[in-house]
Amino acid sequence: MVAYWMMRNSKPPVAVILAAGKGKRMKSNLPKVLHKLCGKPMVEYVTATAKKAGVERVILVVGHKWRKAQHSLKHLKVEFVVQKKQLGTGHAVLQTKNLLCNFKGDVLILCGDVPLLRADTLRRLLTEHRKRKASATVLTTLLENPTGYGRIIRDRRGMVQKIVEEKEASADQKKLREVNTGTFCFDPSSLFSVLEKVTNDNKQKEYYLTDTIKLLRDRQLPVWAVVTPDPSETLGVNSPEQLKEVEKILLSRRFNQTRVLP
Repeated sequence: MVAYWMMRNSKPPVAVILAAGKGKRMKSNLPKVLHKLCGKPMVEYVTATAKKAGVERVILVVGHKWRKAQHSLKHLKVEFVVQKKQLGTGHAVLQTKNLLCNFKGDVLILCGDVPLLRADTLRRLLTEHRKRKASATVLTTLLENPTGYGRIIRDRRGMVQKIVEEKEASADQKKLREVNTGTFCFDPSSLFSVLEKVTNDNKQKEYYLTDTIKLLRDRQLPVWAVVTPDPSETLGVNSPEQLKEVEKILLSRRFNQTRVLP
C-alpha cells in the first residue's frame, strides 16, 4: 500500500512522544516510560507503532532523570528534547518548536505511557487529518465511565469545539462519554501559532496541550476527531496495577496473532 503522504507528494509525518513524567503513582523514581512491558520499556512500543504507521522521524520529550532516559533509549535512534520543568503537555510540545516550526508535514503527538495503540489507528488518524485539511485532529474513544478524562465538545457539524479537562468540566459536560485519548495530529504552523498563547489559568496550574483546540477554533480553523472503537488501545499507565493490566492485554494480542486455527 502506498502511504497517503507519498500519493500527495507530501513529507512523512513526524512523531513527538511525550515522555518527561516521573509517574508519582508508579512507586518508583524511574522515568515512567522506562517501566517495562514484557521486557521492554513501554515507550519503545509507542515508538515502534509510530514507525509502523509511516513515521520516519521521532522526537522524544524527556524530563525526569532525562540523562538516564536518553541513555536507556539511545538504541531507538530518535531525537531527544529536554523539558527541564514539567509544566504540562502544552509546555512539553513547545520544547520542540525550534525543531519543527519550519516543518511542512503532519505532526503526531503521542503519549509515551500509552503503549497499546495500533499502527492502523494512527494511519486512519493521519488519513482523516489530510482528507479534511484539518489544523488538528484528535483521536477519541467512547467510555462507559469517562471519569478522569477530558471530554470532547463538538458543534452541530461534528467539528471539535474544545476539550474540557475533568477538573474543569461542568456537571453536564461530565455526562459526555466521548473522551480525549491524548493522541493528536497537527498542522505544525497552526499548532505553534497558538501554543505560546496557552496559559496555566486552571486548577492544575499547567499548560494543557488540549487548550490549543479552542484557540484554533476561535480562529475559525478546522478541528476534527477520529473515534477508535477499541478503548483498550488508548489505556494509559499510571500505576503498577495499570502496568500489569496493559501487559495482560499485550500478551493476549500476541497469543491471538500467533494462534494457529484448526
